[in-house]
Amino acid sequence: MKAALAATLLAVGALLGQAAGSAADAGVQVDLIPLAAGINPITASYVSRALQTAQADGAQAAIIQLDTPGGLDTSMRQIVQAMTSSSIPVVVFVAPQGARAGSAGVFITMAADVAAMAPNTNIGAAHPVGFAGNGSPAPASSGSPGASPPPSNDAEVEAQKILNDSVAYIRSLAENHGRNADWAEQAVRESVSVTGQQAVQQHIVDLQAADVQDLLSKLDGREVKLSNGRVTTLHTGQAAVRRIDMSPFESIAVYLADPNLAYILMLIGVYGIIFELSTPGAILPGVMGGLAILLALLALGMLPVNYAGLALIAFSLLLFIADVKMPTHGVLTAGGIISFAFGSLALLNLGSSGLAISIPVILIFTAGTALFFGVIVRLGLRARKAPPTTGAWELVGKVGEAATDIRDSGEVRVNGEWWKAVSDEPIAAGSRVEVLGVRGLTLFVRRTLGASH
Repeated sequence: MKAALAATLLAVGALLGQAAGSAADAGVQVDLIPLAAGINPITASYVSRALQTAQADGAQAAIIQLDTPGGLDTSMRQIVQAMTSSSIPVVVFVAPQGARAGSAGVFITMAADVAAMAPNTNIGAAHPVGFAGNGSPAPASSGSPGASPPPSNDAEVEAQKILNDSVAYIRSLAENHGRNADWAEQAVRESVSVTGQQAVQQHIVDLQAADVQDLLSKLDGREVKLSNGRVTTLHTGQAAVRRIDMSPFESIAVYLADPNLAYILMLIGVYGIIFELSTPGAILPGVMGGLAILLALLALGMLPVNYAGLALIAFSLLLFIADVKMPTHGVLTAGGIISFAFGSLALLNLGSSGLAISIPVILIFTAGTALFFGVIVRLGLRARKAPPTTGAWELVGKVGEAATDIRDSGEVRVNGEWWKAVSDEPIAAGSRVEVLGVRGLTLFVRRTLGASH
């Protein structure tokens, strides 16, 4: 009897404990930070702000749902610093299916307290590009995985410094979280990439989950050691999920931070303003050009601009305009094309980010700019200098016939029309006259021996 009573009490206690745990889990909140964009100052600011919000509102954990091709090194480090200084666990979840954590995304994943991936996702290809010549991985030699031979010139020295710095950084992130540091180094040195399933098998990430709810279920009860040394246990089985989305400004600015879009907006702005100046009164080109310039300035303000490249583009525009004003049989235009192309290639100091202005975009806009100045602007300036060909002023220079004697004033017939006319000299009826000017409905004429037009 006593045994049965004890068993009953134990069962009741267990049920009450489960109910209390479920009730506690029901009050738990997890903040979701969707990051499906390149890593740039806007996304770095957004993630930092979102992590601060998650800490302030008492979230159990913050989940960064990551899908990125990579981005700027400085912005990536800003995100990593915000993650490592967080007082709550930060989970990086490479999702949804089809997502990737490329380049800078590898570093962010390695910095997570818990790293997870959805099926049909991939991670890797973190080799720095932008300084290393053709950007190909360095050949391996003996020593550490993927170690490269000593550099032979200044460019290779700079590239090797960047590579070694990136390797040391990603190894430290991986080792601090008990992940495969050798693979992380290979991802930087040799641009290796693996699937989500392979990443779990090789201890690159901690687990695989189908979606956010599946992830929360698998995180439940997991012990996590934070960067400050504190160990906490996650209770996420029944946690509520709150999204922290980008603000409207951040949503727009993150697209403007694309190098190709910033470049295109800048050139559209230049074209619009020049077209407005060459044909005053058009209004629309000026308005659209001014708006494009403002958006381009906003976009370039978020990117590391090389002012030497910007100066080369400005110089090329001066050469194009000079060739329109002072034709040099294409010499200045050729110089402008060369200056424009080199300026476009050097416009952004994107370093190891892997982001750059697309070569086809540069070629298209270089040819388009040369055509714009060589044809459109030249025709516009010629039109402004040409004499009027419509209205009463088209009569200037025309030859007609005096219909009456002109003694100070009289009448003439020009282009089959009768006009009142005045002259500084007497003109007999039937004489040929040339129109010197027009004032209202009165022509200023003089006697001429020219044939009628």
